[in-house]
Amino acid sequence: MSDTLATQLINWRRELHTWPEISCKEVATTERIRSWLQQADIRLLDYAIETGVVAEIGHGEPLIALRADIDALPINEATGLKFHSRNPGVMHACGHDVHSAVMLGAALQLKDIESQLPGRVRILFQPGEENCTGAKQFLRAGVLDGVQAIFGMHNEPGLPQGVFATRGGAFYANADKFIIRVNGKGAHAAYPEEGVDAILVASQIIQALQALTSRSFNTLDSLVLSITRIDGGKTWNVLPGGVEFGGTARTHDLEVRAQLERRARQVVENIAAAAGASAELSWHPGPPVLVNDPVWADFSTQVAREQGYETRTADLHLGGEDFAFYLQQVPGAFVSIGSASEFGLHHAAFNPDEASIAPAARYFSALAQQALQHLHARCPATSLN
Repeated sequence: MSDTLATQLINWRRELHTWPEISCKEVATTERIRSWLQQADIRLLDYAIETGVVAEIGHGEPLIALRADIDALPINEATGLKFHSRNPGVMHACGHDVHSAVMLGAALQLKDIESQLPGRVRILFQPGEENCTGAKQFLRAGVLDGVQAIFGMHNEPGLPQGVFATRGGAFYANADKFIIRVNGKGAHAAYPEEGVDAILVASQIIQALQALTSRSFNTLDSLVLSITRIDGGKTWNVLPGGVEFGGTARTHDLEVRAQLERRARQVVENIAAAAGASAELSWHPGPPVLVNDPVWADFSTQVAREQGYETRTADLHLGGEDFAFYLQQVPGAFVSIGSASEFGLHHAAFNPDEASIAPAARYFSALAQQALQHLHARCPATSLN
């Protein structure tokens, strides 16, 4: 990769970072990416999608896909960067601007050798990863039709720049949301006996839920349950009649996921009933466990090693990732690439190392070429070049 292109990718990343947009509102982001691809004479495919871009390079079969996500988060940025967000309350705090720059770089490099490709590379610039709608929207639109393998990445702030990690099998977690509503009886705070204290009941439920993961499941099971918000009461001298709180549950096994929901529901309903209150739990499944194809995970690692990365076997990840929906339809691999940020994902001061962009772009260009060659060698009759 030339120094000029490496600098261009950083500049594009900074422009995306300066003008972030939240999930499924990525209108200007979409236009920027479309424009940059069109300037490189890369063909764009027309799908029934409101935001996001699908590009394609090469001709004939086989067909593989690369994916980047493009949405930002509702966070006030606190990095102090010169190119900080100019959209108040919105920030690329997960590095999707980096992911987009990486796949733009891969696209430009693949375009330079388009006539030599033994097939096609479809590149997805996907909206709505953070709210878990984008991958499903793309699948409904048919963007994976005919695709034989798919690859994607996430920057990993806990890894140094130049380090690559992935694993075969389960990788990212089932990421579910839950909401609990406790219904008690309001009363004057001086006379609690006249009511049913919803705050007290809620606190007892919270304590019991936090104990579930350590006392009701095998210590070797990979799971976490976190309460992340609570809303109850409006003033200092009134016991509220209701409390609402919620959070997230992360697991890597479908049976553990189902057991955790059942046990949580029992805890919520029984503790409330014992106190003379009532409570309801609503469980909202998020992206499922991300399961890498072991063959493609090994293949991806080998290419990374050839490209100069230090390769590692990734630990199980308790984050959620809607790339999992693609892997339910098409085999492939999702990988981590070190971005060496002092602050982690979704932090207002998250600041990934931009030196990771150019090597990752080279990597995905090489991965796409070798994946096509691998599929072509396995079934040469499919090539129509």
